[in-house]
Formats: sequence, structure tokens, C-alpha cells
Amino acid sequence: MNTIATIFQTMPEIMTRALVVGTLVSLCASLLGVTLVLKRYSMIGDGLSHVGFGALAIATALHVGNASMAVSLPIVMAAAFILMWLTEKRRMQGDAAIAVLSTGAIAIGTLLFRLSDNQYQDICNSLFGTASMALLSDADMWITVAVSVVVVVLFILFYTRIFSVTFDQSFAKATGVHVNVYTMMLAALTAVTVVIGMKMVGAIMVSGLIIFPALSAMRVAKRFRSVMITSAALSLGCFFLGFFLSLLIEAQPGPAIIAVHVLAFLICCLIGFLRTRIRTRKARGIVVEPPCKVQ
Repeated sequence: MNTIATIFQTMPEIMTRALVVGTLVSLCASLLGVTLVLKRYSMIGDGLSHVGFGALAIATALHVGNASMAVSLPIVMAAAFILMWLTEKRRMQGDAAIAVLSTGAIAIGTLLFRLSDNQYQDICNSLFGTASMALLSDADMWITVAVSVVVVVLFILFYTRIFSVTFDQSFAKATGVHVNVYTMMLAALTAVTVVIGMKMVGAIMVSGLIIFPALSAMRVAKRFRSVMITSAALSLGCFFLGFFLSLLIEAQPGPAIIAVHVLAFLICCLIGFLRTRIRTRKARGIVVEPPCKVQ
């Protein structure tokens, strides 16, 4: 375990790339996660992460480890489009489609990893992100920067339309919004974020970057805009805390980051519960005094 901390401490450029990629991926995942959770597509991120594991296995079996993103990205994007299409057209229940793709990708990926020379290390690295942040390249960093800029710009420019598509697709269609275009755009951005995020926390836990910030923010904020801002702030804070905690205890960054997200979620649940109790007591404590009698 101590080799992970040693790598980051002895090579500042690796630390810089890891911080840049982690910060931007956390930001994108938090913004996309709010929309996915509200549209009840939260399990799509988990399904795509399993598909990403299978795609990494294909890249490993083809001995194109340096170009794994070039192999993984088209496969995961195609899976995202298929999941969205199946869910929107009601050709298959969303949970059933995700289960089929998830289990199939894990099975195929495990079999393909047997073709590699170091199958145990490859499987652990893909599933749990063991020291994978130390292997981020300059290309990965610039791809992450480009994707992050696209996500933030799209959310700023099309905030109103994303809001309407998220809460009421029928109303959005009635107002002339191309719902299918925005749904597929959301699928594509989620796929890219998942592929990049797998290098940071692994395929098993990348969906946590999407789900936890949104769920935590919804416990303490009510308006859509405030939920998105709170989700982004929580995601960034949890990333930095988890990242430096992993260096402190000499553990993998992925599990440490997700563990901090779990703790933040529990704290937000407690805050939301206490706030509800206080409001309930205040509402019950309102006493209407009778009018004064005329002496």
C-alpha cells in the first residue's frame, strides 16, 4: 500500500494530474448525477461502469493498454445510448436492461482478462482503481478538461431546458424542447464521465461519484439550482478529503473517496432529519391567542 503514497509524494507531476482529473471528474459527475437521480436513471451509471470494466478487458486482451480509453469510450457510449433507448421506448424495463448489460459485461470481462499475462492485477486495477490515478497520462488530463468544459457550458446554456426535461418531459415536448436530443446528450456525457472516472476510483465505485453527491444535496437543499450547487460543493470537498486521506493512511484513493462520500451522505441525512423535526415542532407550537375580552 505504501507504494501508492510514495508514487504521489516523489512525483509532483503525477500528483498534479491526479488532482486536476479528480477535481474535474467530481464536478461533472455531481452535475450529471442530479439529473440522473431526479429522472430515476441513477442505476445507469452503475450499469455503464460494469460495461466499462468489460471494455477495459477487451483493451487488455488486445494489448492496447495505452489506448484503453479509445477502446472503452465507444463501447460505453453505445451502451449508454442503448440503455436510454430501451428505457424511453419501454422495450425493456430499465432495471432489467441494466442487469443484462451489467452481468454480461462482468462475465465477458472476467473471461477476457484471463487472456492477459497478469490477470489478477488487471482485474483489481480495473475494479477498484488500485494506484490507477498514478497512471493518468497527459492525454487523459486534457480529455477530462475538454469534457468538463463541455458539461459545465451545456448546463449553463441549457439550464432551463435541462430543468424541464428532468421534471416534466411532456411539458418540455409541448414547449418545443427536443427531449430525445437532451436525453442522448445526457447519456453521452455520462458515458464519458464514467470512462474517465474509472481510472480514478475503479469500475465498481465510479457510480458512487454520480449518486452520492446528488442524494446528499437533496437532503439539505430543495430547489433545483441549490441542489446542483450543493452537489458540486460536496463532490469536490469529498474528493479532496478522500484523496489526501488515502495518502495519509496509505490506501487506494478510490475507496477512501467513496468512504468520505458515504460519511457526508449520513451527515446530510442527519441534518435533514433534524431540520424536519425542528420545523414540525415549530408548526405544532404555534398557538392562536383568543381575542381580548372587552372589560
